[in-house]
Amino acid sequence: MNGFHEKLPLISPPEPEPRDFTDAAEAVAMIRALYDQSTGFLRDNFLQVMEGGTYSGHYRAYYPQISIVTRSFAKIDTRLSFGHVAEPGLYTTTITRPDLFEGYLTQQLGLLLENHGVPIRVSVSDTPIPLHFAMGENARIEGSIEDRLNRPLRDVFDVPDLEITNDLIANGTDKPAPDGSRALAPFTAQRIDYSLARLTHYTATSPAHFQNHVLFTNYQFYMDEFLAYAREAINDPDSGYTALVEGGNVVTTPEGTTGTPHGKLPQMPTYHLIGPDNTGITMVNIGVGPSNAKTITDHVAVLRPHAWLMLGHCAGLRNSQNLGDYVLAHAYVREDHVLDDDLPVWVPVPALAEIQIALEQAVADVTGYSGYELKTIMRTGTVATIDNRNWELRDQSGPVQRLSQSRAIALDMESATIAANGFRFRVPYGTLLCVSDKPLHGELKLPGMATDFYTRQVAQHLQIGIKAMQSLRDMPLERLHSRKLRSFDETAFL
Repeated sequence: MNGFHEKLPLISPPEPEPRDFTDAAEAVAMIRALYDQSTGFLRDNFLQVMEGGTYSGHYRAYYPQISIVTRSFAKIDTRLSFGHVAEPGLYTTTITRPDLFEGYLTQQLGLLLENHGVPIRVSVSDTPIPLHFAMGENARIEGSIEDRLNRPLRDVFDVPDLEITNDLIANGTDKPAPDGSRALAPFTAQRIDYSLARLTHYTATSPAHFQNHVLFTNYQFYMDEFLAYAREAINDPDSGYTALVEGGNVVTTPEGTTGTPHGKLPQMPTYHLIGPDNTGITMVNIGVGPSNAKTITDHVAVLRPHAWLMLGHCAGLRNSQNLGDYVLAHAYVREDHVLDDDLPVWVPVPALAEIQIALEQAVADVTGYSGYELKTIMRTGTVATIDNRNWELRDQSGPVQRLSQSRAIALDMESATIAANGFRFRVPYGTLLCVSDKPLHGELKLPGMATDFYTRQVAQHLQIGIKAMQSLRDMPLERLHSRKLRSFDETAFL
């Protein structure tokens, strides 16, 4: 048995020479080969250690890396908000899961080649791949190896490193590396791997099933309605949807169902209505509160969805509103506090015209109201998000004054958080809420009222959200991914 105090030699797979590519698909193929070699090396040595009970050193493999060097200030077509760098320099990023991100990587690298005319360099980085992320989803390794070797896992394999797992790039607070290179993508490989593992944990589904259009809700009633809609859709050949994925990665197609249901409801129940090339809809019940809203969007963001929308219930703040009315948020009051350190409250979170139009048109199409008549069932205005569910029980003079000064028309606990994180991560966002109570006017959500309300309103609300997503799906990316979400010095990758 190896001694605890000796310095273990590093053992790594052979490192190929860097290669330059002028074809995006060929570059991605090389990335995949490097990634497969590294992760295969770690898995093989882990199994060998577990079977034999001995080790020869510290086993280490590295993430692939891509980089470009530009030397020209030449102007390019910047109508597209991504796919180009702002000025000459060296730009680089580490890459993980090329199997999952193949289409995304091919698109982003293709734009760089088209816009800058310089080759893409693919090489091995100096960032180790943690064993946990090489083993795949649902792997359980920590206790097993320590019991087998009577030695900490980190002595023999690399583990996740929080020093390099952060949101500095997305927050705009990162600095150039010592070699002067700057970020090419909004997330590093280890940050992405961390979120992929969290998504599996919270939703009990594989990140591979997530679609590019994500609906968030705060009530299970919406999930039940979505499940019923999805079951009908996959049996309709004209719907364009091909499968439904539920917890435990249970997959239902017109031919039948495969997989074993998850033993218990996960923390954030999730369904995926699959469309070609991830053009379907994912729906997540995030539960109640801004902490949950931040948690799930922190992780979904690494998948680079094309839009996410909040469909939920809210407190109507105006006497002119009725239970069941809709609220289309065009501004937010942020008293959720969970993002204050990442996105200061003085940062405006603007309404995105493309999302607003899609939601308003969907309300009109589903309800049959249009033009001036639409105002009888929907108001556009400010939504306030707070972190105290029972704010009504405290002295209301302060909160009510702030709500009135902000012109707020509705209050909830998630919408501003989801919108703010969309802004932070450059994911197009929107909010359509449904008034379920009016606490300032004595209309509280009581059990009997709630049952009738849910039965009547949830189905329509969900249909509106689905129709809006289908409209956004058909929109060109250059319109949907607005330049309003991009800052001065942006990453080239979407």
